[in-house]
Amino acid sequence: MERTVSDSEEHIGIAYATAERFEQPVDIAYNGSSTQSPVRAPQVAGALDQMLGGNPPSMDEDCLQLNVFTPARDNGSRPVLVWIHGGAFTNGTAHMPWYDGTALVERGNVVVVSINYRLGALGYLGDTNCGTLDKVSALRWVQRHIADFGGNPDNVTVFGESAGGAGIIALYATPAADGLFHRAWAMSPSILQLRTSEQAAEYQQTFLDLLGADSLAAAKAASVDDILDAQNRMPLSGAGLKNFSPTEGCSSIPESILGAAATDLRPLVIGTTRDEMLLFTTFDPSRSGWTDAEVDRQFSKRFGATCNEAVSEYRRLRPDTNASQLISAMQTDEMFRVPAQQLASDRSAPTWMYLFDVPSTAFGGVLGSCHGSDIPYMFDNLAQPGVSRFLGDDPAQNVSEQFSEALIEFARSGEPDWRPYDREQRNTQIFGTDPGVVGDPEATIRLLWH
Repeated sequence: MERTVSDSEEHIGIAYATAERFEQPVDIAYNGSSTQSPVRAPQVAGALDQMLGGNPPSMDEDCLQLNVFTPARDNGSRPVLVWIHGGAFTNGTAHMPWYDGTALVERGNVVVVSINYRLGALGYLGDTNCGTLDKVSALRWVQRHIADFGGNPDNVTVFGESAGGAGIIALYATPAADGLFHRAWAMSPSILQLRTSEQAAEYQQTFLDLLGADSLAAAKAASVDDILDAQNRMPLSGAGLKNFSPTEGCSSIPESILGAAATDLRPLVIGTTRDEMLLFTTFDPSRSGWTDAEVDRQFSKRFGATCNEAVSEYRRLRPDTNASQLISAMQTDEMFRVPAQQLASDRSAPTWMYLFDVPSTAFGGVLGSCHGSDIPYMFDNLAQPGVSRFLGDDPAQNVSEQFSEALIEFARSGEPDWRPYDREQRNTQIFGTDPGVVGDPEATIRLLWH
């Protein structure tokens, strides 16, 4: 399905691979006729999908599609941006309106590619890493065909948010991805979801038991509905949500994922939003009665003997928060900000850190600058359906320009326009209404965690 938008072109629903269940993808060559109606991988709706509603495409196991947005099908040799969507490795699709690449294409004279990949048990049961290998297959497609769409296969930047960001970090450790991308931008990567082969084996057995299957071979014969039902009944595997995610210590990812990402020489930009966890906690009714006693209990679990110091420092830096919000601030650092800072500190190659701080005005402002709120700003898509419901009626267009321009400059030159991160200065670019580079922002909190 193809149409022209303004001066750019969209090529939607291109099949890049096919795959048998739980097997590696098989690449498909593009011959100009391999477009299909958009579909998404089988899944249950995630938090953001449920909040925004909309009309997502139908689900199909044959879901390995990508979309290309380009200024023109010429020999322009433009920088290529490959988007990997988030969704906890269990939901999402490349076809979400927020991921429309037209504005980036027209702003930066770049080519944008967005990809589907297999999710949940179908993508990450045990150590199959099928969803990661799907991303590799899509990147191979880019190498083979993106020049036909005006892109430069020797200048490919991968970018993604949440599970998309963590999936990108896993690509650094995937030998099959070597040479297929040249730099990466990880937005709010869910690093704690990454897991070992031992953990993967444990969660696979739990899934098979719930499915009523005695082997992976038996699971191949199950219906998609039964697979999704068993997947949905899986107990949460701790705060890291490791039931289905990239797995190290196996044939496709033999090394430590974070170890490989730390030593890889390809440049990386990594960052978080200020209030990640408010997306998941604000409307949780079980937290409505939380008091200072719950603050003490939750902080004590994390900080032990330094609990009182930690509570005092978080209260100083988040003075207008109730008990649930204060705990959410701590959980934001635990789940997102501290792991991102740690990877940036461990990296031996060029690395840049940022903090996105643009509070949403929707729902009376209770979401703050929460998980996912930066996506429409990155794509310069503040007018897309559902954005105003999530961000409010007057999002900051100037921040969208700053954020998307930084991505485009990184794709073009290999460097964004601020100083790299290191263990001495810890330079962090603030994207918000008061932008600028800050050395080691909220250092007292970082030191509490370390």
